[in-house]
Formats: sequence, structure tokens, C-alpha cells
Amino acid sequence: METVVPTKYFVIDFDSTFTQVEALDILCEISLEGKPERNRALKEIQSITDRGMDGSLSFRESLEERIVLLQAHRDHLPELISRLKKRVSKSFQRNRIFFKENAANIFIISNGFKDFIIPTVTEYGILKEHVFANAFEYDTEGSIIGFDRDNVLSSNNGKVKQIQSLQLDGDIYVIGDGYNDYEIKAAGLADKFYAFTENIERESVLDKADHITPSLDEFLYLNNMNKAISYPKNRINVLLLENVHAKGVELLKNEGYNVEVHPAGMDEDELCEKIQNVSILGIRSKTQVTAKVLENANRLIAVGAFCIGTNQIDLDCCLEKGIAVFNAPYSNTRSVVELAIAEIILLMRNLPDKFRDMHQGKWSKSASGSFEIRGKKLGIVGYGNIGSQLSIIAESMGMDVYYYDSIEKLALGNATKCASLEELLNTADVVSLHVDGRPENENIFGEKEFAMMKEGAYFVNLARGFVVDIPALKQQLESGRIAGAAVDVFPWEPKSNDEAFVSDLIGMPNTLLTPHIGGSTLEAQENIADFVPNKIMEYINTGSTFNSVNFPNLQLPAFENAHRLIHIHKNVSGTLAKINNVLAEHHTNILGQYLKTNETIGYVITDIDKAYDQELIKALKTIEHTIKFRVLY
Repeated sequence: METVVPTKYFVIDFDSTFTQVEALDILCEISLEGKPERNRALKEIQSITDRGMDGSLSFRESLEERIVLLQAHRDHLPELISRLKKRVSKSFQRNRIFFKENAANIFIISNGFKDFIIPTVTEYGILKEHVFANAFEYDTEGSIIGFDRDNVLSSNNGKVKQIQSLQLDGDIYVIGDGYNDYEIKAAGLADKFYAFTENIERESVLDKADHITPSLDEFLYLNNMNKAISYPKNRINVLLLENVHAKGVELLKNEGYNVEVHPAGMDEDELCEKIQNVSILGIRSKTQVTAKVLENANRLIAVGAFCIGTNQIDLDCCLEKGIAVFNAPYSNTRSVVELAIAEIILLMRNLPDKFRDMHQGKWSKSASGSFEIRGKKLGIVGYGNIGSQLSIIAESMGMDVYYYDSIEKLALGNATKCASLEELLNTADVVSLHVDGRPENENIFGEKEFAMMKEGAYFVNLARGFVVDIPALKQQLESGRIAGAAVDVFPWEPKSNDEAFVSDLIGMPNTLLTPHIGGSTLEAQENIADFVPNKIMEYINTGSTFNSVNFPNLQLPAFENAHRLIHIHKNVSGTLAKINNVLAEHHTNILGQYLKTNETIGYVITDIDKAYDQELIKALKTIEHTIKFRVLY
């Protein structure tokens, strides 16, 4: 005997569900434009709306009070409709196919007004006769003076009465943001109530919902229906540590991700526990993403380093597990350079000791040991993004610049390239380190290197803490052989501002100690918070790995009317052939294919026609040496 599947009906609210806004709020903005009472009326209308939606004010009372405040006219409606069409909820806009395929079973039931709802929703294929809402009453001059009081939707519990009158025979799913949407379920007329939170969250409604639905994508995913994107973004969990700038948090939240923010770093055990259901991890310099942490990262897709360095991340382990890593290699360059210049000036004027003496009540006015930077020789160790920009600015201030880098780098301006580190150290009056955090750089600057420096030279480290032998530096400062030092990074640093800082350099003469703030300017943090999330979102949305620290770099074109298959595998010969064999066996039409490899992994992107055998996905996932597989659309 064949099983009969009941018809599914979809009852959708309009204000703050189908649209991002409450239509009467927008009508108020239009009708009272330029009038002194506009702001007061708008606040009152919003308050009345909220009380009506959360059930603390009867609906008819809220409707009556809002109509009086509006002072609206029929002529205001075209502008209102125009604005509403532009403010349809984003997930509704991208899922037009849902409305097209299910038009016969979709109903808009709203306590709003047909006058503006019908022109807005019918553009999505919703049938005019399936829109149930109130109607304005006008006076002879076209002013809105009231509403049809005989319409059940103008009364309390109106949605319940409307549903009862429709006598729908099947399963009824209600999608809405208000208490009156829940009432349909409470009356036993709906099988499920989905609290729609894409635009607004009403606490009084959330705990009554069968499911909280941050987008229409989530609803369609739950009900296994045709949808515009492959996976609801609200199911992508993001963990941001160490006070990532608010702009980065906002970007990721606006994308629809489920974002959790933690103000400090986490130790290995804390992160092992926390990361288990995280898809995107954002850190700065203090949190160590170790192999042990990554063993617990069952869902991790990408790591964002909201800084320049990535030595706190096990990049090889990330690569082996198919986890892409992104950083901000240029975003805080200017900030670090400015701090380096400032500290060089402070050191050469012996200002750290002058500051201390003044705070102790000592008047130490003297030119002894105080120098201009003009004409002095600056030695830059590491001529990358920061070192090269420091070179330009220092030269513009009158310094003679020398640099050394283990990789051949083109000199900028009048900078002089040194053939060896020893040559640079023998020459420079000031040595500034700007090397990267690769493991082989550990303690590259120690007793031997300090001994090569000129007597009375100055030392600056804004690079990495572990590259300098701190006891050796302390000895040089105590002996006076090094005239002063500025250190912003340390082998051990507190995980948060609540933890004490401990260092052998505390109390050293003419020594500037700063708490790893080289890139800690508002400008730099905002730049980083814009750059890193956008690179991660581009990777999640399109598969593009351009600027990834560890993945093969692929900059991919946008794709339309296609599904994009992302296949990450161990770099074993013949894997691409196996992928294409599977595609051929399932008669799949390939629209485009891209491949790039490094020594560890292969990264294959294949764009295919949307119509394909679902068994294809299973077959691709089971290809030998597959690390990760995703479908994007």
C-alpha cells in the first residue's frame, strides 16, 4: 500500500520576516518627513509594535495607536512599496526558487496591510489570493484614517481565526518573528512554529518555537528542500579569541555565522575542549594552535590569524588536515614602523631614564648620551614588508640605512645591502630586528651577535620574542656595552591583561618594554579586522585560497548556475585522474576545473552542472587520499 505524504503548507509573516523592517515604521518615516514630531512618533510606533509582537499589548490596541501617529496618505504608499521591495530579507531574496516551486502552498498571513504587502510579495511569485492582511480606510482626500474592523486580522488572535477559515488539509509550518505567529501553533493549528530571527529576536517568542530559524536557508535545510546555498551559514560556528576588533566580529555576524567572542587567549587544554564544534577560529598572537588542538578540531575549515605572524599555528598539521590559514601580512605594517621610529628616537635621546627620573622627582637636565637620529646608521635585519617600509621612513628622516636578509631583496631608496649579518652589526648605530617567526629563527640573536655590534649601539626588537636570547641582552645592558634597547615581544607573554608580566629586562637602564603593541593601533586593528574575515569568507563561499599562508594559492572566478566541488587530498600522483574518472562514470558535465598543489596537498576545484547524480558526492568523498570535500552553491 502506497504511503500518502501530507501536503505541506507554509504560512509566512510579512513584517520583520518577509521584509527586514516593520512597514508601518517606514511609512512613519515617509509620512512625517521634515516634521518636528517625526522622531518622537517613530519611537512611539516602534515601542507599540514591539509590545504588540511580544504579546504585552493587544493587537487591536497597537494598531489603533499606530494609525493615529502615522498621519499618512494614499500618496505615501508608492514610496513605501519601493522601499519595502529593496528591504526584502536577504535569505528570502536568494531563495526565490522556494517561492516559485511552492507558490500553490505558500500563504502570507499578516496583521499588516494588503495595500503594500501584495505589490511586494507578488514579485516573488506568491499568489495575490494567498495574501491575507488588513486594509486601510481612507477619507475623501486620501488620508489614512483607520482600518477594516470587520477583518479578523485586525483583531486579537486574528491569525488563528484566519487559519481556521482556510481549512488547510495537511501539515502547516509557520515562519514568523512575533507572538501572534506562535499563537497559531498554540491553538493547535500548526505542526511547527519557526521563530525567524534574521532581522529581529524577540525573547518572549524564542522559547516557544519548535526551532529558531536565523534564515530561510536554515528552514529549507531542516526540511530538505531546494535551497540557494549548500549549507546554512548560521550552522558555521566561529570562535574569536584575544579581543579581535569589533569590525571583524561584525563582518562575520553579518555574513550569518554563529559567532562567539572570548576576550583572552586560551591554553592548549581549554582550546582542545572549545574547538570541537568550531568551523572558523580567529586568534591573535597569544593562542597556540598546536597539533593536539587540531586533533580535537573535528569541523575546523579555516584559521584566521588577526596579526602578521603565524608561528603560533602548526601550519603543517593544518595543511595535513585540510585547514586553510589566513593572516594579515600588510595590515599593521605602518603601525609597527611608526613604533620603531618612535622608540629609536626615545632611545637615542636616553628618554626612558629621563622619564623615570622625573617621576621620581629628579631633575636630570643634560645632553650627555643624547643624540639626533639624523646621520646615524640604521641596520635592519629582515627586509620584508615592515623592514623595507622602515627603511624608507628612516631614510626620509636623515638616517643612513643598511639591511641584511637571508633572501635576495631589492634595495629601496638609498639603502645599502650588507653581504652578511656581521657586516651589518659592525656598521650600525641602531639594529632593528624584523625577521619572521619560522622555527629556525629561534635565538638567532644572542651573545655572539651582540658581541659583533658597535660599542654604544642601540637594539630594537619588534619581530618575535623567541628570536633573541634575553639573558644575553640583559648582560649587554648591564655592562653598558649596548646603550639602550626597545623590546615589544618576549619569549613568554601573558595570555591576558589580568596575568602578571615577568621578564629579566624589567628595570634595565635606558630600556623600553612594551606589551606586544607594535600593531596595536586602532587603524591597524581595523585594517586587520577587515582583511582577515574577508579572506576567510571568500574561501568559505568560493573556495578561493589567494593569500592563504599554507594552502596552494588559487584565485577563482565567480560561479553561477553551477555547483562547485572542493576536493582537498594528499599530493599523491593520479588523484586528479581518479576524480575525473568518477565524474565521467556519473556522466557529469564539467564547466571548469582548477588544480594547484604544494608538497603536501592537492587542491582541485571543479564546477559542474547543477543536475547530477547524488551518488557522485559519495563517490568523490571516498576517493583514496581524500582529506576534505565540500560542495558549494
